[in-house]
Amino acid sequence: MKKLKSFSARCYALLRRVPPGRVTTYRELAKALGSQAYRAVGNALRRNPYAPKVPCHRVVKSDGRLGGFAHGQGRKASLLRQEGIMIKNSRIMDFARRLYRFKFKAP
Repeated sequence: MKKLKSFSARCYALLRRVPPGRVTTYRELAKALGSQAYRAVGNALRRNPYAPKVPCHRVVKSDGRLGGFAHGQGRKASLLRQEGIMIKNSRIMDFARRLYRFKFKAP
C-alpha cells in the first residue's frame, strides 16, 4: 500500500505548480486538496521549510489581499512585484487575471 503524504507535503507539491507572475489562494489550495481547511493551508505554508522552491509568497487571500507571510507582508509584496505582479493598497491588481486555479483535486 502506498504511504500517504502529509497535508503539508501535499500543499507544497501543489504550490510548486503555481508559475511566477500568478497567485493562488488559501481556498484554491484547500479545494485542490479536497478540503475546506483554509487555515490548515496557511499553517502549513507558515512552516514551509522549502522556500523559495515552494513559493508560499504566491498565496493570497480570496479577495486579492496579500495575507500573511513569515518574512512580513512587505517582503511578500516585493517578491510578487519582482514577478511582475502589481499591488495597490495591499491587494493584487487585476486579481482575476493573475489567479491560478488548479484543474484537479489531489488524492
